[in-house]
Amino acid sequence: MAWLDRQPLFLFVLLALTLGLAPFVPEPHIWEKLKMLAAGTLVKPIDIFDLLFHAVPWLLLVLKLYRISVHRSART
Repeated sequence: MAWLDRQPLFLFVLLALTLGLAPFVPEPHIWEKLKMLAAGTLVKPIDIFDLLFHAVPWLLLVLKLYRISVHRSART
């Protein structure tokens, strides 16, 4: 996980806000796919891939924030 620690937080925020939310109109793909998942209609492989593709930036951002908080608490 050292590669994650070396990357700036700004990069993960930028990825989450662009790739993670694209396309923006009529609604972000991640939101559409999460609604499909909740409704039980997320069954096509392309939809599952699309959910993973748009979720990865968000997961990386959460992981980066977690790593930052762990490092800060370890210093004190």
